Amino acid sequence: MIQFPYDTNLRYLPLVYLLPSDLIERCPTLCALPRCLSEIAASDEMMDMITGNAFLKEIMDAAASLAFPHFGFGSWKEHYTGYSPVWRLSYALPIWAKLIEEKTGWGLQALFRMRPSTQIPFADPERIRELFDKVVKRAIEEQGWQPILDVVREMPCDEDFEPWQTNVRIDFQRKWYHTRSKNVQTVSLEELMESDEDGSIFYIPDATQNVEAYVIAKDFAERFLATLSEKDRQIVQLRQDGYTYAEVADKLGYKNHSGVIKRIEVIKKQFKEYKGRE
Repeated sequence: MIQFPYDTNLRYLPLVYLLPSDLIERCPTLCALPRCLSEIAASDEMMDMITGNAFLKEIMDAAASLAFPHFGFGSWKEHYTGYSPVWRLSYALPIWAKLIEEKTGWGLQALFRMRPSTQIPFADPERIRELFDKVVKRAIEEQGWQPILDVVREMPCDEDFEPWQTNVRIDFQRKWYHTRSKNVQTVSLEELMESDEDGSIFYIPDATQNVEAYVIAKDFAERFLATLSEKDRQIVQLRQDGYTYAEVADKLGYKNHSGVIKRIEVIKKQFKEYKGRE
């Protein structure tokens, strides 16, 4: 048996050769790897590439895109964000590598036992989809993920696990806890403007708790929104109302949700500049 350092990226090399051709073409680093193990072993450049972060990121993204559809949540992985528990579970790369090897016998040992100069053909896309369907279902059972998935399905909005508040999220929380707490905030523009570095940029208090502070903060928000274009104001309002990036894009005529995300980043920057001038 060939010995190898199992805690390196090398253990994910067999997964590369399971990727359908249309998927691997979207991964520049993985696409550059020869489909012959002896060619990789003879090249320091290729070995360095495998140990690099680009290799790890691309194989993680590729494997996640194959695993995600089998959790039963519909849509594409890209329609969700890293805050979604299902999105994160789809990135369980060590589990996919382990279960695939147990299911098919295809792992590093099988790869190293191939005859020198063997060219590895591309796998049949349908067979790979069926394989990931089986390993995802097995992972859900063995890892005890079903309760997590059940809770996520109860959430009415794709992005309810993100750090900002939305009206849809607040309604869900009220139903979940069987209460209409007066402490729940119902104005959430500041959460839309939230950033990892700066935290909450401003806070609009609950009017039932502090009327004066509420009026001041709400006036500030309205003055800032008045400086935005009509389309940017619509983006803010739709996001406050709980619409997903994809839904906002569809309503406002963007080609995809990426355009909406870019506009939100611009709005965040404008907000910080506006606040600095006040």
